[in-house]
Amino acid sequence: MKKQVIVALAVSIGAFSFAQKKELKTAEKAIKGTNYAEAKAALNQAKALMSAMDEKNKAKYYYLLGQALYAGGAGSNQDIDQALESFNKVDGAYGSEIAEIKQQMTNNILTKGNKAYEAKDFSKASKHFEHAFRTSPKDTLFLYYAAATAVNVQEYDRALKLYEELKKIGYTGVATEYYATNKETGEEEVLDKTTRDLYVKSGTHIKPGERKTESKKAEIVKNVALIYVSEGNNEKALEAMKDARAESPEDINLILSEANVHYKMGNKDKFKELLEEATKMDPKNPELQYNLGVIASESDDKENAKKYYKKAIELDPNYVNAYINMAALVLSREEPLIQEMNGLGTSKEDDKRYEELKEERQQLYKDAIPYLSKALEIDPENINAAKTLMNIYSVTGDTANYKALKAKVETLEGQ
Repeated sequence: MKKQVIVALAVSIGAFSFAQKKELKTAEKAIKGTNYAEAKAALNQAKALMSAMDEKNKAKYYYLLGQALYAGGAGSNQDIDQALESFNKVDGAYGSEIAEIKQQMTNNILTKGNKAYEAKDFSKASKHFEHAFRTSPKDTLFLYYAAATAVNVQEYDRALKLYEELKKIGYTGVATEYYATNKETGEEEVLDKTTRDLYVKSGTHIKPGERKTESKKAEIVKNVALIYVSEGNNEKALEAMKDARAESPEDINLILSEANVHYKMGNKDKFKELLEEATKMDPKNPELQYNLGVIASESDDKENAKKYYKKAIELDPNYVNAYINMAALVLSREEPLIQEMNGLGTSKEDDKRYEELKEERQQLYKDAIPYLSKALEIDPENINAAKTLMNIYSVTGDTANYKALKAKVETLEGQ
């Protein structure tokens, strides 16, 4: 009796083993024929026999299940996630096959992400980029893209989560960039190393080289801080900046990012202090000089504002906003003159003073004209500069220039 039970049990185990192999073979055949629904049905039956499977068949089961769920790229995002989970359960087998499928997954998801990005559907693009990272965690650039595109559509909570993940994994965005000059166009082209070397060898490209790309760390910290500012969480914003500055105290971009946070918070004194610190590190940066001019102007420190604007123009003769702000600085002295003129009486002394103020006002206009003219020369479509200059010519009685500017303004407004 005991022997019969043993024999019966052996037969039972053999039957289970045969059923497992049959279902796995059916699923494998269905996958080769791209009949994924049939493959899933066969694997569902095989799952009931999982407890009796040996390690080899378990590995095959999870490998086939991953393929069935992925469905050659037709599977949903949820299916792809489940396929990845299944592939991750494959132990010690099908390594190269799974790696190839995962690469296909990543490429397909990136294609969807790029299409969504080109269509300006940044929310969808961001989710695809994140999904691409989940399929290929070594490609941290995809996670950066996901965070950056989430910011575009103000999905701040999600962006913050992604940025914090980037910080946690130590992402900097620094990579080696390979380039060479196209002999035909004379333009430098960034290429992958293999292609670059091939082109140089064939003679179509010259002057090969390589360089490191700029770190994205400052941008990430800045965005994290600005998200906290937008949420009214200024303490966390400054904390984020403080941590970054402690790690990279000489990074001028971090100094500027912290300055911008203080500006958004209304801390203009701290903003000015940080700009001055950055200016010492980069004295030839016209934008820093310009921003210091803006702060000085807002603080009614006209002399320093003038000094900073002139320095910006000296460093960059085409810095159009510096010219416009110089004109505005000059014209800001007009209002007190008008107020005094309107308050004068009819005595001879008042009449004399009126004429003096009138002459002084005319001089202000003359002083502002060169700055506005230069601004229009640099940016012919700057309507604000054109309108201001038109009004000045009207007040000063310069009819010819007034008519020319009036026609220009009408043209710009009609565009």
